[in-house]
Amino acid sequence: MTVERSGFSEMHPERYVAIIAAVCGQTKPSIVLLGQTDIGRDIAPRLAAKLKTSVCLDCVDLKVDQKTGSLIQTKPVYGGNALAVWASTNHQPHVVTMRPRAAKPAEPDFSRKAEIVPVSLDIEDSKFKSQLLETVKEESKGKRLEEAKIIVAGGGGIGGKNGFRLIQDLAQVLDAAVGITRVPADENWMPKSLEIGQTGHIVGPDLYVAVGISGAPQHLAGCSGSKILIAINKDPQARIFEEADFGVIGDYKEVLPALIAKLKDLLAA
Repeated sequence: MTVERSGFSEMHPERYVAIIAAVCGQTKPSIVLLGQTDIGRDIAPRLAAKLKTSVCLDCVDLKVDQKTGSLIQTKPVYGGNALAVWASTNHQPHVVTMRPRAAKPAEPDFSRKAEIVPVSLDIEDSKFKSQLLETVKEESKGKRLEEAKIIVAGGGGIGGKNGFRLIQDLAQVLDAAVGITRVPADENWMPKSLEIGQTGHIVGPDLYVAVGISGAPQHLAGCSGSKILIAINKDPQARIFEEADFGVIGDYKEVLPALIAKLKDLLAA
C-alpha cells in the first residue's frame, strides 16, 4: 500500500505513526514489522502506544508457533550476553523491529506478483505536537554500517585520531565499513555517525574486526549479531576476547601493518 501527499516524504515520527496507524485500521494486519534503524526505533514504541498493543525491539529471529499462532520473538539481552524469547499476546497487531542482516534473504519467487494499492488519508498536521524546522544532510562516505558485510571498528585503545588511519587502511583492503565505539565519538576522533552500540548503530555483518575495543556491554549490544568477530587488543584480559571467535593479543600499531601487507599479498595472488 502507498500513501502519497506533499510533505509525507519528510522525516516526522508523529506523522509516520498517524499514517501507519490509519493504514492498520483499514487493513487489520496481525504483524507490523519495522527495521531496527533510527527511524524504526523511533516509530515502533509510538505506534504500539497508539494501537494499544505490545512492542518488541531489536529482534534477531521471528517465527510463528503453528500450534498456538503466537509470534515467537528472539532478541539479545544483557548487552548481547543472552537471548530472550518472547511469545506474543492476543493483542494485535504485534509491533516488532528486526535487526538489519539478522536473517538470510529469502530466495526470490518470480511467480508471485504484488499489487500496489494507493490509500487516501486525511492527516491533520495541526494535531502534532512537534514540527520539522530544519534538515541537515551529512555527507556519507564509504559503506553504510547496517548494510556492510565486513566492518572494521576501533575503540578507545586506538588512542587518538591519527590511529584511525590504520583502521581505514584495513577497511579499504577488506572493502569494509569503518565503525567506532563511544570513546572515539566522545573524544571527536571520528564522526559520531560511525558509532556502534546501544547509543549508535546496531549491526550484524558477516565479519566484525574489533581493534582496541575492550568489550563493554554497551558496545557489544550493537555488534553481537556479527557472524564472526575478530578481536585485536594488547590487553590479554580484555573482555572482548570472551566474545570473539578469534583473537590477536598485541599492539594494533604492529598487528595491523602486518595484517594489511599479508592481505594485499593474498588478494594479489
